[in-house]
Formats: sequence, C-alpha cells, structure tokens
Amino acid sequence: MTNFSKILIGAVLGASIFFAIQYFMGNKNLTDITNTATQTEETTTTKEEVAEPIKKANPKKNNTTPFEYKPPAVVGGKLMGVVELGASGFNSFIIRKDSEDNWEREKYEWGNSFVFDQMANGEDIVTGLKKYIINILDYGVSGRNIHFVVSSGALKEAKTKKIINTLKKMGYVINTVSPEEEGRFALRCVLPKEYENNSFVVDVGSGNTKISWYENNRIISKEGHGAKYYVRELGDSEVYNQIRKIGEEVPSSLTKTCFIIGGVPFNFAKQSRVGNERFTVLEQPKGYLSLAEDKGRKIECGLNIYQSLVDGTGCQKFVFDWDANFSIGFLLSRPG
Repeated sequence: MTNFSKILIGAVLGASIFFAIQYFMGNKNLTDITNTATQTEETTTTKEEVAEPIKKANPKKNNTTPFEYKPPAVVGGKLMGVVELGASGFNSFIIRKDSEDNWEREKYEWGNSFVFDQMANGEDIVTGLKKYIINILDYGVSGRNIHFVVSSGALKEAKTKKIINTLKKMGYVINTVSPEEEGRFALRCVLPKEYENNSFVVDVGSGNTKISWYENNRIISKEGHGAKYYVRELGDSEVYNQIRKIGEEVPSSLTKTCFIIGGVPFNFAKQSRVGNERFTVLEQPKGYLSLAEDKGRKIECGLNIYQSLVDGTGCQKFVFDWDANFSIGFLLSRPG
C-alpha cells in the first residue's frame, strides 16, 4: 500500500470516528465535513493537505444528473481513420466527417499494446502493424485517409523511435505533436461550439495532462504531469501544486463545465455510465476513493490530478466524452 493510500485511508477512518462520536452524543444533523474543507493560499501543499478534501463518499451511487447535449448530426461525409501511438500502446479511430467538421465515431480500438509488449524485432512490428492497418482498410477507409499520430507522451518512451522508423519504411507519414498541439486538438474535438464561452477541456494522459480553453479567439493550451508521474518518482504534492496552479489560470468565466478525456477519467466514468450514453458526468473526486484503492497507483495519481483540477479551477461539473480523442481533433484539422 502506498503512502498516499495510507493518508487517504487515515482521513476516512478519522472522519468515521468523528461521525460515530457525534451520533452517540445525539447530534444527528451534521453536515458533511468535506464541505467545510478550506482552501490554502500557500504555494506548498503537503500530502495531508492533498488528501484532506478527498473524504470517502458512496462511490457506487451516481449523484450526478445526465448531460443532455446532443452533437450535430453528420450530413453525408467521408470515412477517415487515425492510428495513435500513445504512451501505453496503440489506439485507432474511424470517423465519418462532413464538410462542416461535424463527426461521428464509427469504429475504435483502445489500448492495443501488442507492439510495446509482444514484439521483439522490426519484422514482427511490420507484420503486426500491417494486420492493424488492414482492419482499417477493410472497413472502407482509403489508404490516403489513414493517418498516424504520435502523442507527446509517447515521444518520451524509448521504444517509440523504433516503431516510427518502421512505419516510415512502410511508406506512412508520421505526425508528431507537441503537448500544446495535443491540447488544441483535444479542444477542437471535445468542446461543443455552444460551450466555447463558458467551458474548458482537460486531457489526462499517462505521460502528461493537457488543459486548454479559448481566450480572445485563440486556444490556450498548457501541459502538466500525467497520471503515471509515479514512474518518474514525482511526489503527489508536487504534481498537485503544478496542476492546481495551471487550473488557476483558466478564467473563472470558463469554468462552468469541464469536458474531460483520458485513460483515468475513462475509469472514473465507467463507474456510473448509463447505457451507451455519449457523455457521463463524473462524481466529485471523493466518490472515486475506493476505486483508487482497488486499482492501484495510476488511478490514485489520476485522482490526485482530478482533485487539483477541482481545487484550481473551482469547476464542479466534469463531463467525460466517450467518443472523443485528441487524434480525432487532428483528423478534423485535415482537409476534406
């Protein structure tokens, strides 16, 4: 068990003892002590201060309301495909995009890590990638409309260069993106036009977190640490402070809603998704404490990032988009 988990569990036990004492003393009208947690203006935050707001709630009950937004319908359009090389493996998406840049996702594959985990040499990589690409071609996407994007987080991985070289030998153009570009693509894909004047976007990846918003008709995109920061031996407090500071830069007029994507938010949203809804409103961070304890350090670190976003921006409504990905935003930037 990590130190961070012990701190969280200690906070929960302390709260439980507090409630028990108050109950037997006859005070049955207590308010949730998590609502009385105060914000500190100091620049340094200890692990205890990070943990304090994340008191245990009921993680199995979804206390949020549905998000009723419906994306514009796609009129006609053409198929486009993108293969994203991320920090943990490959993702692929096939979308139909029309002349107004309206889009709908037709097929996808998340988290295919065969290249990272199973292939030892260049010949194996070529064989595996060809099978991967054939699946996209068989769906009806023309070769010229298949794109390859390397995420900014993947560029930090040692294996990435070998895979990029293999793809280039196969004749594909490889598009690498900076963290700032990745944030802009995420916003282009995720943020509905109706929300441009009151909302912002967050993409929590394994390698980094991107926070983006519109300001004076241009996109502002900032990078922070990702959910696997523990691999780099970074402390929870250091990451909390960094992400919170970036969150404080988001104008208060744009914090009505945060549209959020990424692997850890995906795990959060799974806990309360209703049917096949496109959008799931997340619980507050305390609602995922048990999930973090069960699923390990990456989820725990992601929860720390989520809490820092809430504290930094003041936003109380985080909406996960099940269809979106920054690489789809890249496709929307392509001609056609």
